[in-house]
Amino acid sequence: MKRKARSRRRRVYPPKLVEAKLHILAKVDTEPPPVSERKAIVEESINLTVVEAAPEPVVSPALEESALEPPTKLLNRNFVLLWMGQAVSQLGSQVYVIAMVFWIKHATNSASLIASMLMVSSILNVTLSGVGGAFADRCSRRKIIVFGDLVRGVLVLSLAGLLYLTPHATNTIIVWFMGVTCCMSAITAFFVPAMSAAIPDLAPRSAIRKANSLRQTTAQMALFIGQGLGGSLFRLLGAPLLVLINGLSFLFAAASECFIRIPQKIPEQGGGRKERFGAFKKDIAEGLSYVWKEPGLRRLFFFSAIFNFFTMPVIVLLPFYVEDFLKVRMDWYGYLVATFGAGVLIGSLSTGFIKLSGKARARLMISFAIFNSLTVGLLGFVPDVKIALALAFLIGALGSFNGINIATILQISTPSEIRGRAFGLLHTLSGSIAPVGMGLGGFLYDLVNRNITLIYVSCGVVMVLLSLLVSTSREFRRFLAYEPQPAETSEKINEQVFEQATA
Repeated sequence: MKRKARSRRRRVYPPKLVEAKLHILAKVDTEPPPVSERKAIVEESINLTVVEAAPEPVVSPALEESALEPPTKLLNRNFVLLWMGQAVSQLGSQVYVIAMVFWIKHATNSASLIASMLMVSSILNVTLSGVGGAFADRCSRRKIIVFGDLVRGVLVLSLAGLLYLTPHATNTIIVWFMGVTCCMSAITAFFVPAMSAAIPDLAPRSAIRKANSLRQTTAQMALFIGQGLGGSLFRLLGAPLLVLINGLSFLFAAASECFIRIPQKIPEQGGGRKERFGAFKKDIAEGLSYVWKEPGLRRLFFFSAIFNFFTMPVIVLLPFYVEDFLKVRMDWYGYLVATFGAGVLIGSLSTGFIKLSGKARARLMISFAIFNSLTVGLLGFVPDVKIALALAFLIGALGSFNGINIATILQISTPSEIRGRAFGLLHTLSGSIAPVGMGLGGFLYDLVNRNITLIYVSCGVVMVLLSLLVSTSREFRRFLAYEPQPAETSEKINEQVFEQATA
């Protein structure tokens, strides 16, 4: 009974409180009390309320889900429900992308229009991602995820209705599609940071990399199935039915996510509108400060921004690469994207099970970035569809390894309270000039008389030089080689305090 009573006294307490009490004890002018009395004083200090500690963020008990037991296995109820809902919606989204790209291409035959639509929606997404990250830290991540899928489902269903009811109103459909695309991009800017920030709280710390690998694998299976069959399904079923399927998939995901619980401490939304807005701006500033003070993370953001800029023309011009350069049917666009997805699938599975030291992982990631860039340039030289499929597979496999490792490093090295802002800012800063690359790719294609070889090779060369340049940065290599250190528990802090006070 005596041991149990002592265990209750030695509970978790704020470390700043202990430091303050030890500081007070150290300044006592009288002779130090006997060891037994000193031990009692420390125990009394530990059991004091948090009122005497440094101010901590106020958390609303009604909104706090941090009392949930930490997950002990990867495939727990909350993770599986989230994973299942996203798998279905991702499959529907891949079919939807194929349907609308080819519908617009056949209706207008304009690369500039497709590029402009992608550019505008991407600008909106990139601009709002930093704000979405702050919302993911200040509001319920679960609600953001559920309502994000629900609203996107309703928007896509409205587009499906328009395609069914007015199939010949091309201009009206294009305008409505543009509006739906922009709204969905804005919602995604809030959805993605919330999702990325929630994953480390739904999986054991030791299984975070496997959780990211599993999510990426599922996404690429959806890509493989959806876009692999998307061209054929578009030809057989038409755009309206494929858009309808995507809308229903979003609603299914929202229903599944209603039953999950995400551990999160949500700051209380106190004060008036002006005070809340001020606190919100402060949250964004804290996120920027966190990123800027980490040299390796800062270099990653800049590298990603430039790399994404030169990747966008390759993606935007892919339908034209298939039909105008490879000179094959539109079905091969789906096969090419599906092969890329198969590469990502293999890379994702391998990343989840391959264990590497930090330095070995950093060297491999830099090597893969260089080789991937070379492969992009080679696409512009090979008019043979079989070689193009092989190159697409390599790009997917190597890129997925780097992507999963970067996401995992950022998740385990960033505190939960700021994790949403970190991912939101990563998307904002790394994608800040990507929309310009999208628009520029389409206009350049029309400007250089549809010379796709020139555009693809130029992008590949610049990406190779960029990868070589960033590999010379010691801070960047150190970030890629990050190894999580065992966190010091409150019990260990208690032991140190007792040893110092009773010595």
